Parts: sequence; structure tokens; C-alpha cells
Amino acid sequence: MINEVDQRIIDGKKEMKNLCMGGCCSMNYRSTLKFSKTAVKRLHDVKVLKRKGAFEVVAMEVPAALAVERPCNSSVGMESMLNKVWSILEEKHARIVGIYGVGGVGKTSILTEINNKISVPSNGFDMVIWVVVSKGFRIAKVQDDIAKRIGLFGGMWGEKSAEEKAMDIFRVLREKKFVVLMDDVWERVDVLKVGKPLPTYENRSKIIFTTRSNEVRGQMRAHKKIEVQCLTEEQAWELFEHDVGNDILDGHPNIRDLAHEVARECGGLPLALITIGRAMACKRTPEEWEYAIQVLKRSTNSVFPDMDEEVYPLLKFIFDCLPNDSVRCCLLYCSLFPEDYRIPKEIFIDCCIVEGFMDEYESISQARKQGHQIIGSLIHSCLLEEASDSTVKMHDVIRDMCLWIACRLYAHKWKFFVRAGYELTQVPEVGKSRGIKRMSLMQNKIEALNEPPYCPDLQTLFLNQNQLKNPKRLISGFSKLQMLKMMGSFLFDKSAAKDNNECLVEEMQSLNHLNELSMSVTSAFALERLMSAEMLHTCTEQIGLHLFRDSKQLNILSLANFKCLNYIQISKCESLEEVKTEMDITRAKAPNQTQIPVVEPQMCFQSLVKVHIPGCSTLRDITWLILAQNLRHFIVIDCHKMEEIINEIKLSQIAEMV
Repeated sequence: MINEVDQRIIDGKKEMKNLCMGGCCSMNYRSTLKFSKTAVKRLHDVKVLKRKGAFEVVAMEVPAALAVERPCNSSVGMESMLNKVWSILEEKHARIVGIYGVGGVGKTSILTEINNKISVPSNGFDMVIWVVVSKGFRIAKVQDDIAKRIGLFGGMWGEKSAEEKAMDIFRVLREKKFVVLMDDVWERVDVLKVGKPLPTYENRSKIIFTTRSNEVRGQMRAHKKIEVQCLTEEQAWELFEHDVGNDILDGHPNIRDLAHEVARECGGLPLALITIGRAMACKRTPEEWEYAIQVLKRSTNSVFPDMDEEVYPLLKFIFDCLPNDSVRCCLLYCSLFPEDYRIPKEIFIDCCIVEGFMDEYESISQARKQGHQIIGSLIHSCLLEEASDSTVKMHDVIRDMCLWIACRLYAHKWKFFVRAGYELTQVPEVGKSRGIKRMSLMQNKIEALNEPPYCPDLQTLFLNQNQLKNPKRLISGFSKLQMLKMMGSFLFDKSAAKDNNECLVEEMQSLNHLNELSMSVTSAFALERLMSAEMLHTCTEQIGLHLFRDSKQLNILSLANFKCLNYIQISKCESLEEVKTEMDITRAKAPNQTQIPVVEPQMCFQSLVKVHIPGCSTLRDITWLILAQNLRHFIVIDCHKMEEIINEIKLSQIAEMV
């Protein structure tokens, strides 16, 4: 039947050419009638086959791979250290191994090489698990990362307590010979609380971690401790030469000697050698190399309390070498996101456009292209890393350097205030930084802003992924705010939800300079209040509909007036059975009682490119997506009662509307 369908598609295109008078008549009506009857009969046959078929299981999960191979920077100059680490891992008594050293010395590169090498089945392990711990880590995040790797994530996982998650992880891992690779550990991780069985001589499992802290190395009770030291002068030159390239080094008789001096100024630190090497890979005159030496000598003469901060002036040389302020602004902007955060490229570019970092451009399309060009140049300079096709991330030392520049060295110019991913429960004291323009408090546990900081010059506020319960007076002191991000930040008390939402929407309408808004709402009333605020229709770019517990239906056309909406998330609406597309809806009225115009369906969701629907367990279909003509990504997770993506009857109803 499949081959016949392919042929019918070809024949159908031919029959289309026979139609005339707007498709109402055919120049060969016998042929067209015969083709139509055959198509109807075959459609009937397909429905019969669907009823007879057993489709309870239409796909099986792909078995978890032994390890996920990770991209790795060049290991030039680090081979001896890699061999040393590998030989220790082969020792039966080395069950917990700590790799420590200063930031940028190559600990993550070594761990990545170990991950890729240990993934060979002949090494005898059942599973290799990679976890990034980072500063201010949460046990829940570590558990989630492990659960994704071993196939536990999804379903009711998000509803379980930390203890229940630990038991589930323990049940799976106790039967396996595993290796857990923990990168960037800043404080002791209680592996039993996470759920990992302790590696023993009997189970022959291993835990390998990296840390900058000698104290943490001791707290983790490592059986073997390996210090990663800076490269020798010979190793450093080998790495630097590799990144600069012989065409530059041999382009002038004086450059090779000057390059040796530049490499020495990097102090054997691989991160500095790689980034400065990339920056110098286009410098073809001795004068440019002599200038670099002068700048680096001034940097290394600076006195700092520890080695990590001594690195920043070295790396600032690369920052200063960036071609213009647009690129520098974009790099610093990345530091507003938490450590090890995967930054979506499109969201990052949109933010930079709103912030005015791009040069003059004639269209948004040109600005986006410039954004991608800037990202590419930062990746080439090793100041950003490509985490996936659609995301980038920052090396933690590069991020620290950016915060050092934006919050300390040139705080008067950049005016950043960043406390992202710190597990804060209260807003920190702003102190003397009241002139700040950009504040990031994302990924914390802030529940209330009882006394919002007084920041009259604030232009950008990242509050997403917090636990705010009472948003009253949330933004009243931020009259110049241009960008407000609050996705995933509200867990309203049911009794106070109406008052809270009303106050919040009224506050947002007082923000006359607001250009970009992303927020979450947790009730139909909250959505109604947001819809009534006409001023917000042109600046709302992302909406999350969360925990609509009492709503069985949602009319998606209620969002049609948000002309710039590019992302919708509908999550954990467990009662939601149907998403409707009805035109005859009763619109909420604005306070002045003027009726809000309804956008025609064919003009809906012109900007919508991504939809995420997790945990809507009773939702049956998502036919409404047919209205999003520019949709590029949609993700559906844990929607157990979903019967079909596109419903035939609803599709015909939408076709009549448009």
C-alpha cells in the first residue's frame, strides 16, 4: 500500500493541473472523478486497518549507551598527565579519584578524555555518567542529570522527594559496574544522599571528580589525589604553536622568537595559551606581537589574592582584542546566565538586539545574522563553547573573568549585578550598587521580594526560575525596565492568586519602556488579566501556562493578540483535556471597558517558533499547532493520553476558519 500511496501522490499533482475556475471544475472531469473515488476508498481502507491494528506499543526506547562521547579540545601538551590519570584509574583500590588544580589548567579536558576513553566496552564498565556539579549545586539537579542518563527521568520523577529519587537511583546503580564523572565540584557532595552506591573493591565502580579546592579534595575522601599542574615551558610552546599556526609564526623572521615570549607570559596555563594563541593567530607583524608582550607583562605584574584571579588579566587581553564593543557587550552579557548554563542561541541573540548591542541594521533578519556571526567569532576565540547546535556555554573561568570585568574592574561602566544559581532564598543586598543597569537573580529559591531593591536605573532583570509566591510591589522601583524575564518563577497561593496577578499586571503596565517580557501564569484568571493589558501585547515574547488545575479546556486563540510571542510552554496542567481554537470567545475587557480586537486565525502566532508541552497527562491532541506556520521545534513529554498530534475533525474546522 505504501508504494501505491507514493504513486497516488504523483498522480494527484497531475490531477491538480487539470483543475480550473478556482478548483471548482476540471478540464478532464472523468479522470478527476475516478481519482477522487479511489482516494476516498483508500482513505476508508486505512481507517479499517487502523482499527484492526495493535498500536499499544509503537516505539521502544533506545537502550542507554555505555557513555556519551563528548567533544574535547586539543590535548596537545597534556599527554603525560592523561597517561598518569589513566594508570591510576586502572588500580583496583583507586575507587574515588580527585583531580584538582587552578581554574583553566585543563581538569575538564582531562575528564572529557577519560570519559571518551573509558566508553570502550573492553574496559568492562556497564555505564559512564557525566555530571556537572558547579558552584551552589543542588542535589535535585545532580539527581535529575543521573536519572536522565540511566532512564529514570520522566513520568512521576518530578513529583518525587529527594529521598525517593535517591532510592530509585540506588536500585539501578547497585546492579551495575559504573563510573561517575563529576566536573567542577565546589563543595562536598554526599553521594549517598544523591543515591549513588559507594564504590567498593567488590563492585569495582569508580567516582572521579574535578575541583579547584584542595579542601574539597579532602572532604570527598578521595583514595587517590592528582594535582594538575601548569604545563612546562616546552609543553606550553607545543600547545601555543598548535593554536597560532606555522603560517603566522614563519611569516616574518622575528615573530617566532616573539611568540615564545608571549607563550612564556601565559604561565603554562592551557586556557590562557589556547585563547591567546587563537587571538594571535591573525597577527602578522612584529609590532602587533611586541604590543601583546607589553600588555601581558603589565597583566602578570598585577597582584591578586589567589591564582584564579591572577588569570583574569591574562584573559582580559583576549577581551580587549575583540573587534568592537558589540562583540564585547555580547560576551559580557553571557555572564548574566548561571555557571554551566546552556544558553539558547536564539534567545541570546534576541536579548542582545533588545539591549541595543548590535550595530545599525535595516531589518531584524540582518540583526539575527549579525548575532550568529558574533557567536561564531566568540566560539572561534574559545570564549564560548558550542554545547549543541542551538546552545552555547561559557567556561567557568571565562565567565568569572567577565564578571570580574563587569562587576569589579569596570563596574562603573557595565553596572552588572549577578547572583544567578546561588540557591538564594532572599534578594541580596545591593549596597552601593544602586546605579546598576542589569541584574540577574535567575535560578534561585527566592520566595518573596518584601523590600525590592531600589534600582531606578535598572534596564534588565532576570528573575526566571525562582519560587516567588507574592509578586506585589515586585517591580515598582524599576521605572526604566526594558527587559523582564520571569518564566517559571511563580507558585501562587490559591487564595491570593487573583490579588497577586492583578497587582502584578498593573505594575507591568506602568513600565513605559518595557520591550521584552517573558512570564508564567498559573490560573485562567491570571491569563485573563494578562490578556486585558493591551500594552503588554507587543512586548510579551514568552508565556508559560503552569498548573492550571481546574481547567479542562484552553482556547489557544486567547493568546493570539500577543504578536511577538515566540515561545509557549504548557506544563503540568493535569486536568487539561483539550486545546480549542474558537473565534467566538468572550474577551476580557481592559479597565476602560473597551473591547479587545480579536486577531484573525490566519494571522495568529506568526512569530511562534517553539512549543513545549510537558506533564499534561490528559491532553488528547495538539491540532492547534497547525496555526503556527513558522514553528520549528515542539516538544511533548509525559502526555500519556495523547491520541494524535493532528485531529482530523478539528483540522477541518480550522481549515474553515482560515
